[in-house]
Amino acid sequence: MESYATPPGGCKLQFAVAKIFLVLQCAAATGETPLADARRWGAAFLLWWVEAGAEETAMKIAVIGAGAMGSVYAGLLGAAGNDVWAVDVDAAHIAAIRENGLRVEGASGNRTVRVRAATDAREVGPCDLAIVATKVRHVADAARAARSVLGPDTPVLTIQNGIGGVDAAAGVLGPERVAVGVAGGFGARLVGPGRVRHEGMELIRLGESAGPATPRLRAIAEVWSKAGFNVRVFDDIHRLIWEKLVCNGAFGAVCALTRMTVGEVLASDEAWPVAAACAREGDAVARARKIALGFEDAEAYVRDFGAKIPDGRPSMRQDLEAGRPSEIDAINGGIAKAGREAGVATPTHDLLVRLVRAAEAAAGA
Repeated sequence: MESYATPPGGCKLQFAVAKIFLVLQCAAATGETPLADARRWGAAFLLWWVEAGAEETAMKIAVIGAGAMGSVYAGLLGAAGNDVWAVDVDAAHIAAIRENGLRVEGASGNRTVRVRAATDAREVGPCDLAIVATKVRHVADAARAARSVLGPDTPVLTIQNGIGGVDAAAGVLGPERVAVGVAGGFGARLVGPGRVRHEGMELIRLGESAGPATPRLRAIAEVWSKAGFNVRVFDDIHRLIWEKLVCNGAFGAVCALTRMTVGEVLASDEAWPVAAACAREGDAVARARKIALGFEDAEAYVRDFGAKIPDGRPSMRQDLEAGRPSEIDAINGGIAKAGREAGVATPTHDLLVRLVRAAEAAAGA
């Protein structure tokens, strides 16, 4: 279904006033006296009340790192009436968003969303929420850039694949400022400047970096939920990180090296056993680290995850195809490193790390 999003949340009150004005203009055009027509005034007040209520719940949000996933976040949060800024170093992407809006296609429907866009976070000003959606290796720089959009109580939600993003953000901003997000089952990719597509939108997991869930985290979850995301709040951030990491570790490198989609890996008698071995190894490492995973059968869990995004092309594959450095060290490399620390062998992950690094070198990444 095609749709066009409403303007940012900051404009809603102006629209309500405009609607009241139009009601009164209609009354004047028909020769009616507005004060004598209580129904018209009642309708005008109701319009204002609805719009003003939406204004109260809207947020000003900066999405720092508007790649594939960041663009999905910016687009859907903006379509829900929030005042969203997409911030990215990709000048062509930002220029396209400014000129034509942000085009979001796929599982959530097709729409063009008018969000604000900048290559420099200093253009944005103080926000109610900052989202860091870069790759792990860029999180520290993005967190430093986020300082310019922070008010006294602005939380920073950092959402990455793999291990290391939370510590990088907390190292710059302090753990009390940082919340953690993990996105699962989106299969997102940029298909051109100002245009993103996602094949699914299974789940957004949220947690605090410095303790159990808080009222501010639940408020953040509500904003995402109103934008159409399926959201769960966790007290244990290690669980939310590792449940996704087991899946990323199974599919990312295998899809990157074979150029297969997730569904093609699932259907392959050659590729799926490798992915399944990665799932078992990741599961063993997590349990050795006393992480309370929410599943018993790692292979079945990963297969179910992949079946929801059969056309998905993991970011690691996209990076290799584009000649960019991948997140192999944060995903498969992160699992392997954690395995060494816990005394758990991860031979499949070890091999994939070497192969992806070799492929990166061959591509000049």
